Amino acid sequence: MLSSRPNPEAIQDRARGGVVAIDLREVGAHVSGKAVRLGLYLPGIRAADGFDVRARIIHAADQFVPEIPPVERALTFDAAHPLGLWALTLDLSAVTGSGHLGADGQYLYRFSLWRDGRTVTPVFLDPFARENGPGLLAAFTVGAVTPFPWTDVAYRTPPLDELIVYELNVAQFCGSFDGVAARLDYLEGLGVNCIELMPVTPVKHEFDWGYGPIGYFAPEDGLGGPEGLKRLVDAAHARGMALILDVVYGHADGAAFAYARVYDDTGIPNPMMQTPNRDRYGRGFDHTLDLTRQYCLAANAHWLDEYHVDGFRYDNVPGFYDGDPRQKYGTLAFDTYLLSRGVDRFEDPGGFSRILQIAEDLDHPKDILRNTFSSGSWQDGLLSKVRQMVTGGNVVDDAFAHQLDPSFGGDPYPDTKDASAAGDRPFPVAPLQYLNSHDHSWLITSFGLEPALVADDIRFGDRSLFFKLQPYAIALLTSKGVPMLWEGEEFAENYVVAGGGAIRISFLRGMHWEYFYDENGAPLVRLYRRLGQLRRALPSLRSRDFFYYAAESRPGEGLVALRRRAPGVVGSPDQVALVVLNFSDAARSVQLPAPAAGTYREVLDRLYRPAGTERELTAAEAGNTLTIDVPSNYGQIYVTPPPTRV
Repeated sequence: MLSSRPNPEAIQDRARGGVVAIDLREVGAHVSGKAVRLGLYLPGIRAADGFDVRARIIHAADQFVPEIPPVERALTFDAAHPLGLWALTLDLSAVTGSGHLGADGQYLYRFSLWRDGRTVTPVFLDPFARENGPGLLAAFTVGAVTPFPWTDVAYRTPPLDELIVYELNVAQFCGSFDGVAARLDYLEGLGVNCIELMPVTPVKHEFDWGYGPIGYFAPEDGLGGPEGLKRLVDAAHARGMALILDVVYGHADGAAFAYARVYDDTGIPNPMMQTPNRDRYGRGFDHTLDLTRQYCLAANAHWLDEYHVDGFRYDNVPGFYDGDPRQKYGTLAFDTYLLSRGVDRFEDPGGFSRILQIAEDLDHPKDILRNTFSSGSWQDGLLSKVRQMVTGGNVVDDAFAHQLDPSFGGDPYPDTKDASAAGDRPFPVAPLQYLNSHDHSWLITSFGLEPALVADDIRFGDRSLFFKLQPYAIALLTSKGVPMLWEGEEFAENYVVAGGGAIRISFLRGMHWEYFYDENGAPLVRLYRRLGQLRRALPSLRSRDFFYYAAESRPGEGLVALRRRAPGVVGSPDQVALVVLNFSDAARSVQLPAPAAGTYREVLDRLYRPAGTERELTAAEAGNTLTIDVPSNYGQIYVTPPPTRV
């Protein structure tokens, strides 16, 4: 089992290839009493060649006092270290100075690179910092530090097939990690049991989506820092909710990330980054290099161990995966899987690890699930199809129904991954299904926009058309795969997102929480809550069994019928759910052959009907005709045997 501290030995022992591994005890800031030890790997940057690395340190309370300068000290180069270690140990209480130097509290520090007495890189952030301050400043804390009081020893990561994922941006959702923790009642009410945080590591700008990182080992101080993230993870685990981090290992901010900045300034061969750069989103990582592979693996181990996270969503996997599962992304996913083995929260009785590794590879999601140690993959199939339908006049066809079943067709998504290479039994895999994600405008905007109040005004979706979203929500949460919601879709959040450029990633889109209460948001939230409750309660809605009634559906009239089935436990019949979706503006009826004899109870609206007015259909035997009436822009879910508690 991983310890409660970073465990570099585990990385060394389990990493493949026999290369020298990063030791997190050597790098970053380590405090003992009033002394701090700073360490930094700079392969190829040698003192013998005239290089000099300096650190500037100041107490956070003195940061903006011009009369109190930072303390500057030179680091010492270890010529025998294979990774080019520069290090400094400084007793802060022994340094003569004014202000708060030597006092307890947070200290800020930064590095600079010199050569032959001249500045080469004036300032760069410690790439191994465990805390950060504003801009390019790293941080460490002096004083009594109590180990975080984790309470999640009994927590276990939920099985893949039971997940309902909610993607959110911390700053937009509620401003801080503690703000998200305060909304866990809300998320739990939606049926959510897995939170996917957009990147939370430091960025150069005041606000950024996080996809141009400048650090990889510290949660952003402005969001609540290390303690805030730990409180959020612990609070989520107390409710049985998983938490995964969106991590960016394809590229970094080319102007501010240390391993881009320093080596560009010196012209010395870069030990981590692509040369020349081939990544269109930032300065690309070169995953053929040992330091890159070890850096990313060390970061994953740190988050798993120190923060108890349940896994990762890997951004832009095509940037570091070329189809070979033994290289680049494939190696990182495999080595991370190995790190998760033996960790209690990931152990599955089936003989595999439940760690969640979800790849964003929109071009080859099936290949990712077949050939890498990924449990899930983003794929835009449903999202793209739905937007095509909406912008094309809400035209429904068979292809839409088939998007709800990733196993359909001659090239289906796999259901399991062979894990024998790790000495484990096969583990389940599945694509994520979603109508919205951070990369796109919210779906409501595809139905129409509010009129602009002034020329060139920012446009928003027309929320009076919220009811058009209802059958799509029902389809999503009754589909096969892992459903994912993007913040605010459940109450018709209505931002238009630019296709590219700085406005896309640096425009803060704070959630309109007032929509939760209004005439358009309240009924939609109620529907999402009910659907989440049903999916969590009914095995049939999260099963691997899916059937599309192609002969009985009438997609030309907006009518689609599905069957979901879960095997019964010993002595009980299978649970069957019939799902009928109506995308038209008129009420419809459909006749379906009963899959089995029994009573079929409508469960979607059951809680909102008066007592004694259950809507039920009965089939004396399999094959009997069941006539199901469906309101416009809505759906119905009939289940047998009739559930009693939902």
